[in-house]
Amino acid sequence: MKKILLPILWILIVFFGYKLFNSVYEPIQFNKVKTERYADVIRSLKDIGNAQVAHKSVTGFYAQDFKSLVEFIDTAQYVIIEKRDSSYLEYDRTYRIDMLREVQIVDTLGFAPVKDSLFGNSNHYKNMAKVPVKGVDTSFSMKADIIDKNGYQVPVFEVRIAKDIVLHDQNAYLLEQEKATISVDGVNGPAIILGSLSEVSTNGNWPTIYDAGTQQ
Repeated sequence: MKKILLPILWILIVFFGYKLFNSVYEPIQFNKVKTERYADVIRSLKDIGNAQVAHKSVTGFYAQDFKSLVEFIDTAQYVIIEKRDSSYLEYDRTYRIDMLREVQIVDTLGFAPVKDSLFGNSNHYKNMAKVPVKGVDTSFSMKADIIDKNGYQVPVFEVRIAKDIVLHDQNAYLLEQEKATISVDGVNGPAIILGSLSEVSTNGNWPTIYDAGTQQ
């Protein structure tokens, strides 16, 4: 019996040891992969957000799709202006005297390409719609709209990608836990999102750790 039980015990020891090792190792590896991929995705979302903010500053609204956003970056220019205070005397018919009037004069100094301001000599913005995850061949989902806020018509936009796509090859159980995250130091919900279609916001749903220099 001992000769029979001993190998079985060793098999059980190895099996449970392996299970114990995986129970510790898999979450560590999952978090490592998650952090690296989230950093890459958020870097792309920031590029998209900067381009959308520039689009709104020039046109007054956000781009509806990536094609028009890339075309905007290729062709649009910022107007460089200078504002200066001035004054002049104007005859006031009521008081019958010359009165000093304060004005602000706006001078157009020139123009600057949006592309140079945002991306310098790089052309990586042409592919910013692509989700930067190895093994994933898809694009971010982007929408723009005009919403009513306290009687004002306000432009909004939203860009998102599901965590299912970003972590497509990871442990299914850990992925389901990650999608249910509600934490101040986590990316909450089942997707990574920039902006909002219901609120006036250009922020993302990620914690500040992804805005730190080490994540750039």
